Amino acid sequence: MENTLGLEIIEVVEQAAIASARWMGKGEKNTADQVAVEAMRERMNKIYMRGRIVIGEGERDEAPMLYIGEEVGICTREDAKTYCNPDELIEIDIAVDPCEGTNLVAYGQNGSMAVLAIAEKGGLFAAPDFYMKKLAAPAPARGHVDITKSATHNLKVLSECLGRAIEELVVVVMDRPRHKDLITEIRQAGARVRLISDGDVSAAICCAFAGTNIHALMGIGAAPEGVISAAAMRCLGGHFQGQLIYDPAELNTPESANWSREANIARLNEMGIQDPDKVYNADELASGKTVLFAACGITPGTLMEGVRFFKGGARTQSLVISSQSRTARFVDTIHMYDEPKNLQLR
Repeated sequence: MENTLGLEIIEVVEQAAIASARWMGKGEKNTADQVAVEAMRERMNKIYMRGRIVIGEGERDEAPMLYIGEEVGICTREDAKTYCNPDELIEIDIAVDPCEGTNLVAYGQNGSMAVLAIAEKGGLFAAPDFYMKKLAAPAPARGHVDITKSATHNLKVLSECLGRAIEELVVVVMDRPRHKDLITEIRQAGARVRLISDGDVSAAICCAFAGTNIHALMGIGAAPEGVISAAAMRCLGGHFQGQLIYDPAELNTPESANWSREANIARLNEMGIQDPDKVYNADELASGKTVLFAACGITPGTLMEGVRFFKGGARTQSLVISSQSRTARFVDTIHMYDEPKNLQLR
């Protein structure tokens, strides 16, 4: 699958990032997201595959493009028999976030990117549009830290695994009212906190790379992004755990005030999730035999540069991670639209 789709999925996230980056700093997050969705969808429909969106922009009635259950790829056309040999057909599940961090793009802030994860059919957890408690950490801590334990306990374990004092650890937490007590506990334990407004996929992946000065991600974020993070962390060998949040009392948000704990449990049961309190690890959230992850920076971030436009073209930096080849490739691409007058090396 990597040999067939590796370059293709890089181009998918590149096109989404370029489209969204044109709206950077214009204060229109919905437009920045919409153009990324359209660009991603258009490029995926040129790939020789039969793909199914398992994590997308929402339900079909709410999202006209890249909705959950939508089929993409050349082999989903009505005249697919003309193009596709059933013996060669690649059927895959796809999780997408065409513009992860729409607010970051709208206000010209760092850390937004276009991301997707793919696996063979049935290889990605079809996460409901719920929240998820998350814990990400570097590979040496895999299986040692535990999302069911306190932040204080996990920081002690992480300190031992990494050979660092707790005071040297940096924990990324989403800047939300629901994390007030978590932030206080982390600080009292002696670690440092890096607050982010959006974009916890990037933060989770940073835990797997030494030199990012990010040693853990803790707190509650969106469940679909949790699956995408898990896919990357599985390929990188890092630690990732997620636990669905269905009780509105744990969220402390205006929207959750209208939710019902019982109704949320019933919805999970309808989706085949009988144990709503189950803790999932990366191998369960991204269980496919082969898992690929790709991301392209929209605005500059810790892992990747953002899209840089020049007269006649653009330059992107992407990351593609594979469980098959056990590689993490950073791809620097120059896109030439006209005949550029000047190609800058760095």
